[in-house]
Amino acid sequence: MASENIISAELETIWQKICAGLRRDMGAQIFGQWIKPIKLSVFDSDTGNILMLLPSEFSANWVRDRYSERLLMAWKAHHPAVCGLAFEAQSGAAKIAQLSNSNSAHGVAANNQYNMVPESKFRLDLDPRMTFDQFIPGNSNVLALNAAQRTAATEKPLFSPLYLQSSTGQGKTHLMHAIGHAFRAEFPSSKIIYMSAERFMIEFVSAMRRNEGMEFKASLREADLLMVDDIQFIVGKNSTQEEFLHTIDTLISQGKRVVVAADRPPQALDGVDQRLLSRLSMGLVADIQSAGLELRRDILKHRLATMPHQHVSEEVVDFLARTISRNLRELEGGLNKLLAYAQLTGREISRELAEEQLSDILSACRRRITIDEIQRTVCEYYRLDRNEMSSKRRARAVARPRQVAMYLAKVMTPRSYPEIGRKFGGRDHSTVIHAVKLVEHLRGEDSEMDNDVRMLLRQLES
Repeated sequence: MASENIISAELETIWQKICAGLRRDMGAQIFGQWIKPIKLSVFDSDTGNILMLLPSEFSANWVRDRYSERLLMAWKAHHPAVCGLAFEAQSGAAKIAQLSNSNSAHGVAANNQYNMVPESKFRLDLDPRMTFDQFIPGNSNVLALNAAQRTAATEKPLFSPLYLQSSTGQGKTHLMHAIGHAFRAEFPSSKIIYMSAERFMIEFVSAMRRNEGMEFKASLREADLLMVDDIQFIVGKNSTQEEFLHTIDTLISQGKRVVVAADRPPQALDGVDQRLLSRLSMGLVADIQSAGLELRRDILKHRLATMPHQHVSEEVVDFLARTISRNLRELEGGLNKLLAYAQLTGREISRELAEEQLSDILSACRRRITIDEIQRTVCEYYRLDRNEMSSKRRARAVARPRQVAMYLAKVMTPRSYPEIGRKFGGRDHSTVIHAVKLVEHLRGEDSEMDNDVRMLLRQLES
């Protein structure tokens, strides 16, 4: 048995420090949804394993799949005695007795059974869901997707390194995993290294402390494909920048493939060595723009297509796509939370349920669009005088844009029908209801009308 099977005050203090850093890096909403509910259960001092409990199997699986490596690195940075993490639902506390045997053959099986995240250098840990087949293309990401596919192809790439740039949650990490999967399929015996910049720094510093710097460098430079994510976190670290620069130079000179990703372009990396900046800029910088409404809708539909037993109406899909617009990770997280809640409670998935259960996400994402802003945008689009929104004219060239503006006001603002009517020259609420239903009907029958509405939605949301 382990010599210690309780969580000490020291470990609790370390966990609070780790949480503070994660909350700052991940944002309050994602942290609060997935990391904050974690409870430390037990620590096996013989094996260095910590059991971490979450409220449900769903959340335990989600955290294990998405955040296990990041959490393990954070623990190792604060407390080197921690070697592995296990994630279980609350009922998993009883399983700790089996974890203490992990040094035996039985213990290895236990690690697999309970999904331990062990310590190991340069272990290729690609998410099986993040492949090119599962990446939904759109206008905002087509360049990055094509460049990623070319990087993984049999032919020698036209550019190296490939620099993927986007804000958080737009798909750059998915593309890196997809490159890894495709390259391994093309070259099964190749050496692939994928890591975050944070892990690169931790491993580099650890190797130097153990006087294993030469082995670390040699191992990196044997890679046929090196991928480093979140490169912005390597800036300001002179020794790691130097090592990273030499590694890139060596791999590129040997015709190997290098992929890096960051949340900003190379020129915006403050504190970066100019030589490293030059190397990062010499290949292809592929920018992934924020996903538009159509891409967000396509991603939700693709996700739901893999879950035929889950029914989500077009209205809910459209609502989620319109309101959760900051990043795709947040969009998928919102859908998963909604599906899990409906599954656990038996409630039907509706727009009302989405507004109720995703209020924190929606309030953070929703930009306050006003009716005045909608009227101004519609008038500019149809080249009308702003006064026509309140006029009594019924000519189709005036009435139809006015009806479109009423429809957008209902879709994009929380205003009631009477409130909207008052903003359009004191019209009755029944007039607004008629306009909303008419535009909804026309969108299904008239492609030109549907295109007009889509264009206006895109302009207003941007």
